[in-house]
Amino acid sequence: MIKTEADRILSNALKQTDTERARIAEALIASLDAPMDEDVERAWQIEIENRIHDLDSGAAKSIPWEEVRDRLYRNANVQR
Repeated sequence: MIKTEADRILSNALKQTDTERARIAEALIASLDAPMDEDVERAWQIEIENRIHDLDSGAAKSIPWEEVRDRLYRNANVQR
């Protein structure tokens, strides 16, 4: 069986500690990220600020995760 360079790297990475594997994974994932679009980032920041304001002012109401989960299960007719 011929091992590729990627196979050798992966084999070596899997022998590392949890912390080192997490560092490797983080670096690999970050290397896949496209350059940041400043307009999109600003739009998301505005949306986040608006949602926080709505929650703080009482204009929006949060729903506990347990209730949301139960609604999803009921709507999907799925047994837990």
